Amino acid sequence: MNLPTVIATSVIRGSAQGQSHGGTFLIDLETGNTNQVLDWNTCEIDFAGRGADRGLRGIAIIGEDIYIAASDELFLFDSEFNIQQSFRNPYLKHCHEICTDGRTLYLTSTGFNSILGFDTQRKIFSWGLSLVGPDEALRATTFDPGGKGPAPRGDLHLNSVYHDDRGLFIGGVNCSTLLHFNGRKLNTVGRLPRGTHNLQPFNRGLLFNDTAADKVRFVTDRDEVAFDIPRYPEDMIINRFNDTSKLARQAFGRGLCPINEHLIAAGSSPSTISIHDIQSGNTLKSVNFSMDIRNSVHGLEVWPF
Repeated sequence: MNLPTVIATSVIRGSAQGQSHGGTFLIDLETGNTNQVLDWNTCEIDFAGRGADRGLRGIAIIGEDIYIAASDELFLFDSEFNIQQSFRNPYLKHCHEICTDGRTLYLTSTGFNSILGFDTQRKIFSWGLSLVGPDEALRATTFDPGGKGPAPRGDLHLNSVYHDDRGLFIGGVNCSTLLHFNGRKLNTVGRLPRGTHNLQPFNRGLLFNDTAADKVRFVTDRDEVAFDIPRYPEDMIINRFNDTSKLARQAFGRGLCPINEHLIAAGSSPSTISIHDIQSGNTLKSVNFSMDIRNSVHGLEVWPF
């Protein structure tokens, strides 16, 4: 089987004004060839004054439209990465992952413990879901993002959202379960370690980056498969001492997408995409496109074009 090309976004932690803050890449997983198609500082978007929390995050593709989220703004590109439009909302803050049902985009608003819905036909933020209460007793409240919404609060650190015909599945660093919203009620699914990213249902189980443990995990009721996140010799790492955020580290797992029923692509830092086979339990290959310790993969999707 030939491996596909994936699209990945990156965030460069601790970079200063005037330096690159991440970008968007097309990575041919078969050949390892990498093409940077967007750079935060050099593409035609004027990012100046858009806040200190820079970098490109979640990705969703609808037809030939490419949606990519920044911390507090949603960008629309065509398939050649020409900017078409951008959209902002006062309740979008510290966005991480996004997903789509084909018409609506769902965006994690980490700074508001919320999920926002963006209508891609009307091009407006049309729906919001606020999670309220302690982790053990959360409740969901819908709101209009064009009107009065929730107060800022990010203690759940929501970073994952997934949609299918059962509803929305939501996860976060400080959530002890996968959360399921069926349109009326918020339910919990399983028990999970703290510190997860990219949590999503997959093949009658759960797939996620167990970031705190430096693992990628696929968990079912009966079994678990875990993959080590790649690490490199310290003398190969660039900018170990230039991370002003003090957050960058090796083997930080973020970015995850299925390729087929048994192969998954997983991102990590310094910017690496690894292919894992949940059927055999083997890691088939890893493709690295930056050894800068600050350069962390964020969004990851199979490129359809």
